[in-house]
Amino acid sequence: MTRRLIFSITAMMALLWLLAVGLGLVVMEEEYAEMFDGTLQDTAERLVPLVVDDLEHRGMLGGPLGALGDNRPSAAPQQLQTGNSSGDREYLIYQVRDAAGRVLIRSHDAPEPAFETPLKPGFWKNATYQFYTATDDKAQVFIQVADAFENREEALREGAIALFLPLALLIPVSGMAIWLVVRRAVQPVGELRRQIETKDGGNMEPIDAAILPRELQPIATSVNLLMTRLRTALDAEREFTSNSAHELRTPIAGALAQTQMLISELKEPANRHRAGQIESSLSSLSHLAEKLLQLSRAEAGIGIAEKPVDLTLVLDMVLTDFRRGMNDPQRLILHRAKGAKLSGPFSEDAFAIVLRNLIENALVHGKPGTPVDVFLDDGGPVRIVNDAAVMTAAELAAIRKRFSRGKTEAAGSGLGLSIVERLLGQMGGKLILFSRASGRTGGFEARVELPGIKQT
Repeated sequence: MTRRLIFSITAMMALLWLLAVGLGLVVMEEEYAEMFDGTLQDTAERLVPLVVDDLEHRGMLGGPLGALGDNRPSAAPQQLQTGNSSGDREYLIYQVRDAAGRVLIRSHDAPEPAFETPLKPGFWKNATYQFYTATDDKAQVFIQVADAFENREEALREGAIALFLPLALLIPVSGMAIWLVVRRAVQPVGELRRQIETKDGGNMEPIDAAILPRELQPIATSVNLLMTRLRTALDAEREFTSNSAHELRTPIAGALAQTQMLISELKEPANRHRAGQIESSLSSLSHLAEKLLQLSRAEAGIGIAEKPVDLTLVLDMVLTDFRRGMNDPQRLILHRAKGAKLSGPFSEDAFAIVLRNLIENALVHGKPGTPVDVFLDDGGPVRIVNDAAVMTAAELAAIRKRFSRGKTEAAGSGLGLSIVERLLGQMGGKLILFSRASGRTGGFEARVELPGIKQT
């Protein structure tokens, strides 16, 4: 928005300046024409009495000193010495002609042949010159002064350069000034945007509207009201989920224990089968309650810790816990590079929940009896790999959704990856899924990447 605003204002300002200069040149051209024409006319009319007086004294006109019939002009017109010793060209040239059209006197740069201008007082022009013809009262001589259009074009060109050259500096300087003013003006908008961007399930603190301009305060107030309502709804949801999970764990565990005792006492296969189905349902319900409890903790924003912790200890603890409950502990294999360590400002509980869900998924959904490999490399992410069927990109995207499960017969709630992504989002990390594991033609790989992790 800032760039568009700066560009639009600068472009509009530059366009208006160019338009103003263009209109100024049009007016300047008209004024130059009037000024040059006025100079041309004044020059011709001032020359008339001087030329007539000079010709009478020479006896080239009828008067006290002679008669025109007795003193005919020579074939070559007299060239007036104007004192142009510098060699510069004359801006105004003129010819003095008699009633017959013969050239009596001409200026230094005027041509010897007579101008093609008619012997008629007033303005006249051709492709090269603007002429003005003046005559005396008796119309015995005609003074014709010429001004080349080249002179007017040169003056207009120099005036245009004088107007356009400052724009070459003024436009970038104005653009910089506009940039500074606009950036300063929209800075509160950027600050409001940054504050809104930080708001999520883990940060629902109200925005300080008092530091914002009056125009933005209603927006901040509306956002605060929305966050208040959202925080209330989220707190109620988390409290219900947590309380429900806690309240369900004890009766479910009791019912499961009673069912297992009942199975051990039943003798008939049909009764034992029905009791086994009850046990399976209660186990699934217990697993779901555990996932809901993890989800409520994830929604509470437990991902970040104030101080760095050693996450390798958490990894070792989770693997040890899994192996104790497995019939085949050798199935879970840790590949740890020599001296590799994992530490960062993350919650140990959150990291343990992430590992438990990913390792549990790998054990449950991998091919039975195949190993599950956990890789902790020096300078790399944590990778959990199992042997599973290849999945399409659409299937990979589907299993990320809450309560969504892939094509599997294994038990599960469909919440594990949602919990993992929620916690990693709070940590600033991400979960990357590969249907073909690194270095393999098949298998499934879950890669956990955390920012600023220290691995040595």
